[in-house]
Amino acid sequence: MLRELTPNAISVGAAPLGVTLGTTQARRVADFAALLLRWNAVHNLTAIRAGEDFLTHHLLDSLALAPFVLRAGGSGARVLDVGSGGGLPGIVLAIALPGASFTLVDAVRKKCAFLTQARLDVGLENVEVVHGRVERLQAAPFDVVVSRALTTLTQFVAWTRHLLMPQGRWLAMKGRRPDEELARLPPDIMAAVTALQVPGLDEQRHVIEMRKT
Repeated sequence: MLRELTPNAISVGAAPLGVTLGTTQARRVADFAALLLRWNAVHNLTAIRAGEDFLTHHLLDSLALAPFVLRAGGSGARVLDVGSGGGLPGIVLAIALPGASFTLVDAVRKKCAFLTQARLDVGLENVEVVHGRVERLQAAPFDVVVSRALTTLTQFVAWTRHLLMPQGRWLAMKGRRPDEELARLPPDIMAAVTALQVPGLDEQRHVIEMRKT
């Protein structure tokens, strides 16, 4: 198991996912992880269950979305991370994809305070933090809208439909293949499902890529 939160361990774990991190990027991911773990001990920003490997369950799990973001929106994509919480996946993706711009939205003020601190400490000029409910957010449409185990696919689409470009893509990370949720999607939404193998993670992971017909 890849348990050390060192830049080298992060780079090695990211490589099989098709993600190449430079030395500075890997160090920034490690710095972010250390900051999140410190804050989480006090503020309970994200659920980290006993026995979980933070590197595999959270960092590499988030990095697995990077190739999908690139394919969906290109290197300069405008990306919205819904319910970013502790910055997983938004902050991690912003480090891995420095040419893209990320808007991180969360309804919980303490989580937004952490995201703002992480943006400053890690030095991410491609990140904007917004406190509020995403369904009420008014912003220029995004190329890609992402979420990680946030809500049902139908709810995810309903909350963010007004925020996605006509040719844009939704990317939702799930554990098991959500066949019941897929069956309930609106008729104008097409979905593709990709099973992932995250290094060191012996659990199911799937990325659901959705678009408007």
